[in-house]
Parts: sequence; structure tokens; C-alpha cells
Amino acid sequence: MPPISSPPSTQAVSGRHRRPESLADIRSGPRVVLSADIPRPRRSDRHQRPTRGGRHAAARPATTRPPVTGTHRAPGTLPIESWLLMGKKRQQALLASLVAIGIVLLAMPAQQRRDGFDAVNAAAQAVAGVQTPAKPQAVPTPEREKSAPKEEDEKPPSTSEESAPDKPAPTPTAASPRPSRSAPEAEKAATDLGPGKSLRTTGSKVVALTFDDGPDPVQTPRILELLDKYQVKATFCLVGTQVKRHPEIVRDIVAAGHTLCNHTWDHSLKIGKDQPAKIQADLLSTNAAIQAAAPDAKVPFFRAPGGNFTERLVGVAGNLGMTSLYWEVDPRDWDHPEKETAEQHIARVVNDIRGQVKPGAIVLSHDFNQPDTIAAYEKLLPYLAENFTLGIPAPSPEPSSSVPADS
Repeated sequence: MPPISSPPSTQAVSGRHRRPESLADIRSGPRVVLSADIPRPRRSDRHQRPTRGGRHAAARPATTRPPVTGTHRAPGTLPIESWLLMGKKRQQALLASLVAIGIVLLAMPAQQRRDGFDAVNAAAQAVAGVQTPAKPQAVPTPEREKSAPKEEDEKPPSTSEESAPDKPAPTPTAASPRPSRSAPEAEKAATDLGPGKSLRTTGSKVVALTFDDGPDPVQTPRILELLDKYQVKATFCLVGTQVKRHPEIVRDIVAAGHTLCNHTWDHSLKIGKDQPAKIQADLLSTNAAIQAAAPDAKVPFFRAPGGNFTERLVGVAGNLGMTSLYWEVDPRDWDHPEKETAEQHIARVVNDIRGQVKPGAIVLSHDFNQPDTIAAYEKLLPYLAENFTLGIPAPSPEPSSSVPADS
């Protein structure tokens, strides 16, 4: 028959393999009993068999001492349940402290919050032991970041429109504000000048029609007839080699009252990179060919082939008394894509010019070997003559005053 053990309420089990007592056993006793205070049983008692007599045998007398704490716990230590209770009490106290700090900070004046003192951050810093500076630096808003200049050390801050209406304007720096142009003046300065400080617009409400690369023995007379029909004066930018081949066309242009423009001797696209002496020789040769064809002709304008102006090129032309003429409207009438028909090309040129032209515009076109351009102007001239004042650009009074020719 297996041995009968005593009830757990009246018998304290000893031995090194017993389960450690629960927290309830510790709390019920008068004090914590250390393993050093418990008498160890004799070897004979540890291996002694239970008392014979079956379940009616006399029970061992109950002890008044609290249950033992086990033989494998270090002396002077507490069970894990005690540590858990202590940690729970500390967490409750910490939570209560955080709630109290939050209530105090939320009750602070609104002025402190506007100065950058954030309640949530302050509570977190208080727990971590970090002190918040009394006057933190203000963080710029996204709107200010977009409008702020990239080099803040060199440019003064904005004083009016860029500042938010509900915030005071930033303190100006020691540097005085730079003078700035008004909006109309800045817009005019940006549109009137082309590459190399060439002339982009006419300087007035006049729209100027210009025709490059001629004279052409077939197409130039055709455009002269159209211009005469609508009583329109235009500017012809002539190439020296073409002038030498067709001097009679040059005389017709001058006789009709149109204006001449030097377009270099052989349409060099790289003339702007040449040395000043070479540039001057090229332009003088072209003017000489024009004046040989029409002795009384004036050449007030110069245009670089491809619009490839440089300040050196503009300077040389200015020293020869010619204003460098760029453009504002370019229909690319010289460009003929492979699959574009003549009708499509004419319609594109007409639509581009009508869509881009405005008062003061200089319109670029070509008469040399461009029959579709002439056909386009058959449709354009009635519209342009009715809606705009067509004429000649105003030459610069001192074309070479600001650009040196020997640079």
C-alpha cells in the first residue's frame, strides 16, 4: 500500500526538491524565514519510511513556523512575486506623476506655448531629466522655407508679402536691402534682350516681320509682292554670297522701302566664337557687297545665323553701327519633317505665328528656298495687317556702348 501523506494544512514538507512557496504563504507569516534558520533533518529522518498504521495513523503535530523557503535560494533574497508587486507599485506612482505633470503643463499660459514650449515634449523631458531651454529657436513653417532665399547669409529676409499675416516680420539684418526693379521693368528687361544682349522685341507696339538667308531669285520677289499688296514694311537679313549672286533683288528690296540686315558673308553658325578681327572682316565684306548692289542702302541691323549671338559678336556689330536683332516668334518654317505634307507645313506655320504674335514681337521667317513660307504669308498677312501695327524695329541708339568688341 502506498504511503499516506498528511494534509498540506497541517504538515510542512521539507527536502531540497520541494516547490518554492507562493506569495500567499509569505504574506501569512509573521516574518520571512531564511533557509539558514531552518534545521536540516537528520539523514535517518530524511529516508525514514512513513509511520505504519494506515490512514488512521496519528498526524504529525502542526508547526507554528511559516513554511520553509527552499534550499536553493540565496540567503537574504525575496521571491520573484515580491519583486513584481514592488514594480507594480512603482509603475502606478510613475503614471500618476506623469498625469500630474501633464495637467500642470496644460494649465500654463498660452504665451509660453507660442514661444515653442511644447507640453508633451516637456513632460517627456521631465521624466528623462532633460531641461528645456527658456527661449528655443523658432522653427520656420513650410511656407517660409519655400520662399526663403537659398543663401540666407547674403540676402536680407523679405519684409512684407512673404511673411505670414499672423506672425511679426523677422528682424532685418545689418545689411541694407538691395534695390529691386518693379515687376513691369523686370519683365521688360527679361524679354527685350536675347542671347549676347541682342534685341528680342521692337521696343514698341510695332510687330516686325523679318526674312532671312536671301535674297532668293524666286521666293523674294513673291514676298515683296505680298508686302506691297498690304502696304507692309519688313526687314530682310541678307547673306553676302547671295547678295553677290543676285544684286538686282537687293535693289528691289531697297526700292520698295524695306530695311536691310547683315546676316554674315556665308551664313557661318560659329562666327560668334571667332576673333574680333575675323568677325569684323566678315561683316564688312557683307556690307560692302550690299552697298555695291545698292550704293545708297543703309544696314542698321545684324543677325547671327541660327541666333548664335555672343557678347563679342554683338560688340563687333555694334562698333560697325549695327543693332543685333534676335526674335520672339519662331515658327520653324525652315524645318520640314519627313512625313509632313506641304499643306500641313503651311497650316503649322500659320497657327504658330498667330498663336505667338503680340505687340512688340519680332517674327522670324525665311524667304530663301521656302515656297511654303510664302504660301503661309498669303494667309497671315491679311490677319496681321488687320490686328497689329507692322513695321521696323527701333535700332539701339548706342549699340556698342555696353559691350566691348575685343573681349
